[in-house]
Amino acid sequence: MDAQNKEVDALVQKITGLHAAISKLPSLSPSPDVDALFTDLVTACVPPSPVDVTKLGPEAQAMREGLIRLCSEAEGKLEAHYSDMLAAFDNPLDHLGVFLYYSYYINLSKLEYELLARNVPGGIAPARVAFIGSGPLPFSSYVLAARHLPDAVFDNYDLCGAANDRASKLFRADKDVGARMSFHTADVADLTDEIATYDVVFAALVGMAAEDKAKVIAHLGAYMADGAALVVRSAHGARGFLYPIVDPQDIGRGGFEVLAVCHPDDDVVNSVIIAQKSSDMHANGLRNGRGGQCARGTVPVVSPPCRFGEMVADVSQKREEFANAEVAF
Repeated sequence: MDAQNKEVDALVQKITGLHAAISKLPSLSPSPDVDALFTDLVTACVPPSPVDVTKLGPEAQAMREGLIRLCSEAEGKLEAHYSDMLAAFDNPLDHLGVFLYYSYYINLSKLEYELLARNVPGGIAPARVAFIGSGPLPFSSYVLAARHLPDAVFDNYDLCGAANDRASKLFRADKDVGARMSFHTADVADLTDEIATYDVVFAALVGMAAEDKAKVIAHLGAYMADGAALVVRSAHGARGFLYPIVDPQDIGRGGFEVLAVCHPDDDVVNSVIIAQKSSDMHANGLRNGRGGQCARGTVPVVSPPCRFGEMVADVSQKREEFANAEVAF
């Protein structure tokens, strides 16, 4: 076994052990044990790795799929916990720093905006934006609205009514961003004509498997307006143990031209794919049943230098600061 295969084998064994430990937890709600195990998991998955998770054997693939579901469930509970905490303040948006990972959303949203601005022909100045799968702590859409798209109206969609109730409470005292944010409880599969009204659609947090995301993308491709932009989050390398990997070919098959694919090598875990609805691509996909082409080719975007060590140190420091702080409710 060569060195690279040994590295991959060791990583898979480590991830398998962490999956087993996480699976035995009585609850995935925030706690020292939950935080420690997921910190170990992220620490193992974020550095560059030669692993191709799409080529794992059946047993490892089943483990990975289960782990992605556990990550999603834990993230949902973490967001609900902090959303409730923030809602106790008179103006929740003044206290976003209490969430340990708020800076992550700042960096991810900045990356997504810059990729859109750089790669969509003619740039972007959207009037209406849809964010699908916004959850109880909609930091991505908030950061985009507050920092990058100050003139856009955001419609946030989530399957969970309780998540939308939590999210809406965070904006109750804000007359700027709050006035441009609305929350809707709906399944994306039930959205049709309204999808055509958006200039940009973030299909970020929908589907726990690549096949599910492909179905969502195909549905969006059937209804989005020609020329509208699509942002999809994916993963690369060992980060595919944390988040589903989306094949750009599936986006092409959905009727989109893929404009850019970015695999960050810093603290931003997600890869980002930028695409644009194309009537020609959609017609080709329907006609030949394949689609999946990128008319101008997949454009690689160089990611920033790795800041993983700084991120871990910053999170550890913030966790210690928050543990020692007294938060008044």
